[in-house]
Amino acid sequence: MFVRSLDDIAPVEWGNGTSHRLLTKSDGMGFAVADTLVRKGTSSALQYRNHLEACYCVGGSGEVVEKDGTRHKITKGTIYVLDQHDPHYLIASDDEDLLLVSIFNPPIVGTEKHVLSEDGFSQY
Repeated sequence: MFVRSLDDIAPVEWGNGTSHRLLTKSDGMGFAVADTLVRKGTSSALQYRNHLEACYCVGGSGEVVEKDGTRHKITKGTIYVLDQHDPHYLIASDDEDLLLVSIFNPPIVGTEKHVLSEDGFSQY
């Protein structure tokens, strides 16, 4: 058994927010867990080609938008699941940061960062 808190981990700046990688590949659990903050008023074009991801909202609000434009409201208590390596836009509301618990399978190493640009979906 081990115990870890946000205070034990330096946040990784991933583009439009921060991620505390609480559980990573080196922990040997077969999945990774991150505490993710998406800054208010931001929009991020994202895709995970090597990982499946589920995100559970624990605070704030926003939207996840599919590549085809289908929109899904995200509020506290909502989970969204990227089960097909889905390209998507993650949008935090203008009023408040979006706070998520992100689970990755297979696990991320923990140092990954998005490179956000106008010409495509950031991926790792």
